[in-house]
Amino acid sequence: MPEGDTVWLVAKHLDDALAGDVLTRTDFRVPALANADLVGRTVLGVASRGKHLLLRVDGGLTVHSHLRMDGAWHLHRTGARRTGGPDHQVRVVLSTASWDAIGYRLPVLEILETAREDWAVGHLGPDLLDPAFDRAEALRRLSGRPDREIGQALLDQSNLAGIGNIYKAESLFLCGVSPWAPVGTVDDPGAVVDRARRLLEANKAHASQSTTGDPRRGHEHWVYSRAGRPCRRCGARIVSASQGAPPYDRVTWWCPTCQPGPGPASPAARPARRGGR
Repeated sequence: MPEGDTVWLVAKHLDDALAGDVLTRTDFRVPALANADLVGRTVLGVASRGKHLLLRVDGGLTVHSHLRMDGAWHLHRTGARRTGGPDHQVRVVLSTASWDAIGYRLPVLEILETAREDWAVGHLGPDLLDPAFDRAEALRRLSGRPDREIGQALLDQSNLAGIGNIYKAESLFLCGVSPWAPVGTVDDPGAVVDRARRLLEANKAHASQSTTGDPRRGHEHWVYSRAGRPCRRCGARIVSASQGAPPYDRVTWWCPTCQPGPGPASPAARPARRGGR
């Protein structure tokens, strides 16, 4: 699943292309929206909230989408050849005089009253990429269940919005915290939140994500997706294990030397499978 910085960048591209222009064509290809028509409405702006996208148009309506694992938005000059996937994967086309914004494989697509956006995103915690990020509220929510493993707590979007598996693993490594440590035992959970926010901010304007400062392929991350390879700091073997109960379980990566503390009770640490965001 894309992390918050990826969704932020999608929102920025859509906003740059569409904001201020009038929709000349709207084609919703999901049954619930088969008769929806937004032609003639001006796009007021596009924003991200955590991993959600909110495209607002005049008249008080918002097109809400979520990419989850496979969704994507592509921009093409109006009438140009599409490259985002086969036609049967298109869920929506929103066109202006200059651009076609095409949503592919979107698992969540709906039209809401803008005044009722909280119906879709009100459950989210503070967004780490929000300029007005409420750090105190994020920490209050994160600490609400002190016995919960911090790796799981960071992925819970109702605590704070935007962290995915990459920034969970990398932030915890950089702060020397085991993903399996209960939140209540972490000396400075605020440092983890601050680190995650800095990483998201540093990467939000780029299509690729690097937490090491080295964007070269294979050099981007400290522990993420590096099970069995040597730690870049201490040389110990990076390990991984599944964390959390299905269907919310995710693979996590860590260095047992640089991140001392509890580990998984079961299953034993094992090489990571592909993916795991």
